[in-house]
Amino acid sequence: MTIEKKEQGTELELIVSGRLDTTTAPQLEAELKRSVGNVTALSFDFASLEYLSSAGLRVLLAAQKVMNKQGTMVIRHVNETIMEVFEITGFSEILTIE
Repeated sequence: MTIEKKEQGTELELIVSGRLDTTTAPQLEAELKRSVGNVTALSFDFASLEYLSSAGLRVLLAAQKVMNKQGTMVIRHVNETIMEVFEITGFSEILTIE
């Protein structure tokens, strides 16, 4: 998994590609802990995300809880496979997906 970070003021975009699973979820979790302190708008670009496991979902849920207190969070460019994971798990009701 690779994470590309784009910051502009209090907006942060994370472009995540590859596999977000048990092995790589801690990497995203650490990046979020380092980066979201003063962020009021967090967005994820999943255009190149190939796989999402429950470990990845847990990291997204934790990020959503943080952002509920300090701003907004949106996930963009979700492919059919990842969208199916969100729908089956009910995360499509919790997360803002564009």
